[in-house]
Amino acid sequence: MDIKRVAIDAVNETIVMTVVHMDYKGQVAKRINEKMPLATVKGFRKGQVPKDLVEKQYGKAIKQEEVKKVVDLALERFIQSERLNLLGTPLAKENENFDWDAEELTFEYEIGLVPNFEIDLEAKNNIVKYIVTADDKLIDGQVERIQKQFGKAIPQDKVDADSDLTGTFSNEEKGINNTTTISVSTFNKKAGDKFIGKKVGDVVTVSTKGLFEDDHQLMDYLKVAHDDVHGLDIEVNFTIEAINGAELAELNQELFDKLFGEGKVASLEDLKAKIKEDAEAQFAQQADQKLLLDVQDFLIENTKFDLPAAFLKKWLQTVGEKKLSAEEAEVEYARSEKGLRFQLIEGKAMAQSNIQITFEDLKAFTTNAIRQQMAQFGQTNPTDEEVQGIVARVLSNQEEVKRLSEQVVAEKLLEVFKEKANPTTKEVTYEEFIAASYGE
Repeated sequence: MDIKRVAIDAVNETIVMTVVHMDYKGQVAKRINEKMPLATVKGFRKGQVPKDLVEKQYGKAIKQEEVKKVVDLALERFIQSERLNLLGTPLAKENENFDWDAEELTFEYEIGLVPNFEIDLEAKNNIVKYIVTADDKLIDGQVERIQKQFGKAIPQDKVDADSDLTGTFSNEEKGINNTTTISVSTFNKKAGDKFIGKKVGDVVTVSTKGLFEDDHQLMDYLKVAHDDVHGLDIEVNFTIEAINGAELAELNQELFDKLFGEGKVASLEDLKAKIKEDAEAQFAQQADQKLLLDVQDFLIENTKFDLPAAFLKKWLQTVGEKKLSAEEAEVEYARSEKGLRFQLIEGKAMAQSNIQITFEDLKAFTTNAIRQQMAQFGQTNPTDEEVQGIVARVLSNQEEVKRLSEQVVAEKLLEVFKEKANPTTKEVTYEEFIAASYGE
């Protein structure tokens, strides 16, 4: 067998393979012999069919099967031996004039290669690392929300600006159908005003664009996926099922202990300090996520390399349960190209920065995530045995391992980006951060 690479350009090649009779004849002969005792041909008893008739009846199909096995194995070994870094998988080139009876059988496979490029993590940029602070307005608003949450609900006939609404958000096209409780003040003013004076049973239609101060709130109230929240611009209906005012809860030690554990908060000043601490920890995560996205966008824009686009569009037509048309593959490629580019950039950044993910990294990350989730549900002091039991169950699920590994990679890359990209630091309020993030 002869096998070689034919370069087309830096990211496209063809693998050409020539198979001769010696490569497969032994296995074909073995299969024919195995077939003889089972072969049935009219006029002959089972097992008594002459070999030439068996070969005539089954030989072509057996030859094609054995040649395919030889070709598939040789192709796999060749890719490994050449250490080819592929995008997609090899595509067999069609040959309408292919002759299975020829002495030499030639097979050609198109391949797309990962491009060779470098990234400059320290390139001059205008990236901003935001330090988000909780101002008095936000803290006072959170204090009021706590008082309303733990206060006494008072049914109302009509909605006013301070009402809490229970109802269902729906949009059939997007599959949104979520029942929730929300304060009128949570909406932006334009949307909130639509609810004033409404009664139980009324349906209010609002636009998701700018519905909340933070688009991420669409995840909480409408159960929209994170990938869909940014820039989502559709109309949703809210069917009002209950309207309540609130008699505010008294800010006393009993409430403080219920919220934070016995003796941890003892005054309004302590409460505000705790709210500020918790809010700014959450804001820091959001700011880190924005920094990561901003660095991604900068690197994608400023790291130039070619992709085997034509090959990948053809390849996309062959994968998945539903085969794509050329037009559908074009659309899918356009949708996924940016993600593919960053995936390659991410891999290069990890290699350049010598980032490696160990099982201990994954275990530590998962442990921390589990403790945070348990704390959200009031389990502030779980035992190590309880936590590690949950961690073991989570890490036994391969899908979860993949998802968590991606988060660990993102966390490690973020630290590299903070150091290498040297972003400008800017302290802002949460409202200013939202405006910077979404241009509102």
